[in-house]
Amino acid sequence: MIKQIYSHVKVSKAIWILFFTLMLSSAKADSYPDTSKKQLPSAAKGNAGFKTLEPNVVFPEVLTGNEKQTLAYIEKFSDNRRTYLIRMYNRSKKFFPKATAVLKKHNLPNELKVLLALESAFNGNAVSKAGAVGYWQIMDEVAKEYGLKYVAQQKKEDKKKSEKKTPVAKARVKKAAPPKDERKNFNKSTYAAARYLKDRSRNLDNNLLLMVASYNCGIGNVWEAMKKSGKTDPGFWDIKASLPAETQSYVMNFITLNVIFHNYEKFTDNTLLFTPTKVKTENAEGVMTEELNISAFQK
Repeated sequence: MIKQIYSHVKVSKAIWILFFTLMLSSAKADSYPDTSKKQLPSAAKGNAGFKTLEPNVVFPEVLTGNEKQTLAYIEKFSDNRRTYLIRMYNRSKKFFPKATAVLKKHNLPNELKVLLALESAFNGNAVSKAGAVGYWQIMDEVAKEYGLKYVAQQKKEDKKKSEKKTPVAKARVKKAAPPKDERKNFNKSTYAAARYLKDRSRNLDNNLLLMVASYNCGIGNVWEAMKKSGKTDPGFWDIKASLPAETQSYVMNFITLNVIFHNYEKFTDNTLLFTPTKVKTENAEGVMTEELNISAFQK
C-alpha cells in the first residue's frame, strides 16, 4: 500500500516537472521569435493607394482661354464620337497641308482648316439641303461673289414642283458637256473660302470664333446677336445664346476637333486627361509602382 502511494506521488511529481518545462519553453519561444522565416515587407502584402494626375490636354495657342467653357463638351464628344474623330483625322492628312498653305497666304489661322471636316467631311460632291456645294459648302450667291463657276442649285420646294410637271417630248440633240461647278474643285474652292474668311476677319476684328460662327449662319446673324448683347466688343461667349442652336454646336465642334487633333497621340493612346484623375498605386516585391487605371479614360 505504501509502495503504491509512493509510486503515485512519484508519477505526479514527474508530470508537474514536465508541465513546467513545457511552459518555460513556450515563454522563451515568444520572447525570441523565429527569424529564420523571411518577413514580407508591407509593400508585398497588397497595400495600395491613389495618386492624382493633373490634366494634360493642351489647347492650340489661338484657342487658349476657352478651356473653362469647352473642356466638359470636348471630353464628352471625344468619348461619344471617337470613331468619327479618327476617321476625320485620317482623311485630313490628304487635305490639311494644302488648306494650311492657302490659309497662310491669306494670313489666316491654320485652325480654320478644320471647317473642311465640319462642312463636307472632305467630300467634294457634298450638297446640303440648303443648296451649299463642295468641300467648303459654298452657296450660289457666295460662289458668284467670289468668282467661282457654279451650277445653280434649285431650292428643295422648287425641285419638287418641277418633278411633278409632265415631261415634254424633245427632239434628239447632242448632249452638251455638263457645266463645271468649281465648288467641287479643291484648290479653287479653298482659295474662294479663304478670301471669304479674310473678309469676315475684317468685319469681325479678327475674332476667330465669331468668324467661324459667321461661316455657319452668316455675318448678318452674328452682327444681330452682337447688338443684342449690349456690349461694346462682345465675343462668342457673350452672344452664344442669341445664335441659332446649330451655330452654337458648330463653333463648339470647331474647338473640339482642333483640340483633339492637337492632342491626337494622347487621344488614341487613351491617356488624354481633361480633369484631375485618380490612379491606383500598388506595391510589388517591396517596390512602389504606379499603374494608370485605363478604365478612367474609357467610358
